[in-house]
Amino acid sequence: MTTPDFATYIASLPRVLAGAAALFRDAEGHVLLVEPNYRDGWALPGGTIESDTGETPRQGARRETEEEIGLDVELGRLLAVDWVHGTARPPLVAYLYDGGVLAEDDLKSIRLQEEELLSWRLVPQEELTAYLPGELGRRVLAALEVLAEGTGTAELENGHRVG
Repeated sequence: MTTPDFATYIASLPRVLAGAAALFRDAEGHVLLVEPNYRDGWALPGGTIESDTGETPRQGARRETEEEIGLDVELGRLLAVDWVHGTARPPLVAYLYDGGVLAEDDLKSIRLQEEELLSWRLVPQEELTAYLPGELGRRVLAALEVLAEGTGTAELENGHRVG
């Protein structure tokens, strides 16, 4: 295949978006959520993987965490991978990494990226789906199960376990 033919072939392939986030908890097991200013609802620290620049999912989650909340943290293991079908957008592959337990000093050092975030809060597990409805809430609960049970990465579709 010649170079122009290969470029045409690549351009014809389906598109998939990719995002990565970190799951941070406090000593009581509450989950750190952020409130974006560009859409309704709450989220985890994270965002789009800059794959065009060669960024990996783990690198993207770490970069986004540093940009959004000012913490440069070595992330732990991959807790969940979620395939989320899109209606007005291509499908999304969402990677969720263990950010670990934040000490009181870590929580005090959080500095929000004011261009994107309004606030942050720690939410008890039983209240998560009120803040994170749909697939994101299910994804976070699946990741918390992985942590509690010491099992392998959860494979999800729209936040539901598969496989």
